[in-house]
Amino acid sequence: MRHYLDHASTSPLRPEARNAMVATLDLVGDPGRIHQEGMTVRVAVEQAREQVAATFGARPREVVFTGSGTEAIATAVAGVASRGSHQVLTAVEHSAVRLAVERAGRMSVVPVDGRGRVDPERVAAAIRPETALVHVQAGNHEVGTRQPVAEVVEACADRDVLVHVDAAQANGHDPLDLAALGADLVSLSAHKLGGPAGVGALLVRRGLRLDPLLVGGDQERARRAGLENVAGLAGFAAACAALADGGLATEADRARRLTDRVLAGVAGVDGIPIYGDPVDRLPHLVCLGIEGVEPQAVLLGLDAAGIAVHSGSACSSEALEPSPVLEAMGVDAHRSLRVSGGWSTTDADDDAFLDLLPRVVSDLRALGAG
Repeated sequence: MRHYLDHASTSPLRPEARNAMVATLDLVGDPGRIHQEGMTVRVAVEQAREQVAATFGARPREVVFTGSGTEAIATAVAGVASRGSHQVLTAVEHSAVRLAVERAGRMSVVPVDGRGRVDPERVAAAIRPETALVHVQAGNHEVGTRQPVAEVVEACADRDVLVHVDAAQANGHDPLDLAALGADLVSLSAHKLGGPAGVGALLVRRGLRLDPLLVGGDQERARRAGLENVAGLAGFAAACAALADGGLATEADRARRLTDRVLAGVAGVDGIPIYGDPVDRLPHLVCLGIEGVEPQAVLLGLDAAGIAVHSGSACSSEALEPSPVLEAMGVDAHRSLRVSGGWSTTDADDDAFLDLLPRVVSDLRALGAG
């Protein structure tokens, strides 16, 4: 039996999303046309927009559908280029933010504390007259630490600077409301909450105009060119609908209970520190240090036993580099595990991980000592 504890990378497709996608596959027509087929598809697109907007406290016209969360971020970064040549970001932003900003022009990177949290006053101090946009995560994708978004937004509003909140990791796990956040731009990703891959959205505050990243057509009110992915949008909306009527709160409470069990279960294990804020964090993920053992070996040992988790560092991927997030926090950026649950996670998944992790780590340390 497999135990999937890597929802922070991508969450399994919810049955509701799958069913909604299948139901659209026989639709044919360009939603920009005025014949019956096109208008039928247009209704499906706009219904999806209304559901996503309702889930995240936005107006339907504030929702710009994109091909991914990464594209939503790139749209935010490029869309403000005419406003200024400088952008500000925290040291723990996702690489999709960091690399897009690097390409766009000049930037200032604001350091974080040992738990991965930024000081709003330091963000404010990094703002220049030519600053077009400030980026801050809702919650970190590796260690889960929530950021003081409201304080950052307030500081930027006092200086008449726009704010983009990367909510891709938080969406579907923590409550998000565009109006409550006060942010100008919020990027979302469908597959992080049990929707399909290849779909995202950028929430654009009413009245804010952005230069489009993709041009060539008037889709999304001329804010994002390209024929809409109707099946993907239907799946995104259905995943959002599953969170309505208390669904989000129920899932968040369960996720918090399960990750709290992980933290409690490893508390007595030697050489496994906890990274990030253990309390003020996204409910569905935690990051553990694994002292004295390379993360690839731990990942492979757990995988062989049927458990899927991720290393908090990039060493487990194609790029053999330490984690920029953990480096910015001043902790061991080479040896960590990220454990993340979601809508399909059970107590049995937790039990399997807590039973096997100490044994895998102990065996690997014994091999190293030998």
